[in-house]
Amino acid sequence: MNILVINAGSSSLKYQLFDMSKQEALAKGLCERIGLDGRYKYEAHGKKLEGDTPMQNHSDAIRFLTKMLTDKENGVIASMKEIDAVGHRMVCAGEKFSQSVLITPESKAAIVECIPLAPLHNPANLTGLAACEEVMPGVPQVAVFDTAFHAKMPAKAYIYALPYEYYEKYGIRRYGYHGTSHLYVSRECAKVMGKPVEQLKIITCHLGNGSSITAVKGGVSVDTSMGLTPLEGVPMGTRSGSIDPGIIEFICNKENLGVREVLAILNKKSGVQGISGVSSDFRDLTAAAEKGNARAALALDIFSYSVKKYIGAYAAAMGGVDALVFTAGIGENDADMRARIADGLEFMGIAIDKEKNKVRGKLTDITAEGAKVKAFIIPTNEELVIAMDTQAIVSGK
Repeated sequence: MNILVINAGSSSLKYQLFDMSKQEALAKGLCERIGLDGRYKYEAHGKKLEGDTPMQNHSDAIRFLTKMLTDKENGVIASMKEIDAVGHRMVCAGEKFSQSVLITPESKAAIVECIPLAPLHNPANLTGLAACEEVMPGVPQVAVFDTAFHAKMPAKAYIYALPYEYYEKYGIRRYGYHGTSHLYVSRECAKVMGKPVEQLKIITCHLGNGSSITAVKGGVSVDTSMGLTPLEGVPMGTRSGSIDPGIIEFICNKENLGVREVLAILNKKSGVQGISGVSSDFRDLTAAAEKGNARAALALDIFSYSVKKYIGAYAAAMGGVDALVFTAGIGENDADMRARIADGLEFMGIAIDKEKNKVRGKLTDITAEGAKVKAFIIPTNEELVIAMDTQAIVSGK
């Protein structure tokens, strides 16, 4: 079975085509600057191609990727009829779905209802879905939700200290995000350790432009740093992370802004970019800090300090920790940030070996000799999780 995995953003579309008999990606690519000038990257047969091509909308992007996948020279399939199903990353399902679902008019309507919970993400995901339905009519489409892995959190972890009626009326609660990533790396961690995931307490750190920390106990997410929306938690590239809610009214009054305008600032102009005034890219921050930029250095300190606090909190919440996992763009590639986060956690049994830590994007045990808690770099593979769920649903398993 061949499964096409789609991850649509507001002006981008990432994709991978999987041969599920081997669970291997036959091809992958990225369409970006959709609606502007259009740019693509495509990889198959060990070759990497990139260039410019007009893409006015996501339907154009889907048509372009179908052209690449079936190209006589660089393609991997003879026709789109060889694609058996499409799996879509959907960010938020609220409490409507605790697992992946086949797209039907009813399930699509339910996803639309969740747009207020993920206003930056769900509309883009739905746009990608609509484009696939237009270009590939009749092909089964499956929604795989970021929130699903966190659906089993206990009420003490997901209920906010607000009037309970807001939860009953509006579903205001912690939902959590990056669930497919946290699920994948926690399972891979158990495999590497040679133990059933049901016997382990794992803290997974998905660190990228968007970051979240999750406590995984017995294979289940029991707490996670993102909340009702992906804005809560640690400071991120452009997102503030958790702040005193009173700050919103304070800024509204001082800057003569509306709530929506302040939320746009918290989502798009805050985080390490807001602190540093330099960039949301940690590579730029590191370079600036090395040149003496104090605000860039402060941004890095604040980020590592925040992640460190969540690790301590989740170890307490689970009554201990067996393994610490770093994943995603920063977690997999930034050795200095991994070292910053682990520094000072020796009292918990967490220590990283400096030499082992000198690695990028590769599954590696970076535990220091004698440390009681295992530490790993585990590259995430959200797309494979989406493909596996899609295969299971269309196969009726």
